[in-house]
Amino acid sequence: MIKVGKKLVSEDILNQSFFCHLNSCKGSCCVKGESGAPLEKSEVDFLVNNIEKIKPFLTSKGKKSIQQNGVSTTTSDGNFETTLIDGGACSFISFNSSSRITSCGIEKAYSEGVIDFKKPISCHLYPIRTKPVGGFEILNYHNWQICSPALKNGNSKKTPMYKFLESALIRKFGKQWYYDLVDKAKKINVNK
Repeated sequence: MIKVGKKLVSEDILNQSFFCHLNSCKGSCCVKGESGAPLEKSEVDFLVNNIEKIKPFLTSKGKKSIQQNGVSTTTSDGNFETTLIDGGACSFISFNSSSRITSCGIEKAYSEGVIDFKKPISCHLYPIRTKPVGGFEILNYHNWQICSPALKNGNSKKTPMYKFLESALIRKFGKQWYYDLVDKAKKINVNK
């Protein structure tokens, strides 16, 4: 782990190449898994207050799931997650039948200028997962087989994960923190 301010960053985030390849994975991270996307309380509030603007960008099953279950659930440890469609896909998915790619309906609403919120920060940061531990925030790489096309694509483009996720990391932690992370990454790579 590398310390950057009050964050501890897994070296995998600095060393692992990564660049999403939607034509290969088809947006599987929005469909597979055992739980919804982690949400901050402010994100839950935003989704509740803007759900009618977002609904036109969702699948019919997603709309039904949100109608029945709400925009979020609360985990046993008090955290929030997006609701799921029948225990599977995120309720906020959008699906392009011609490309067979699943994407985020929230992000589509944002792209169309309907809302001013891109998507949950946990989704924007993926495959990085964050967790508070003892006064620090830990940033780990969530290594999931469905992202293997992104690893290959990142290797071919020579793009480290932290550079691919630059805008998400800046959104979450700020520009100065990101620049400090880049400096640490350069020092680590020089010393190899």
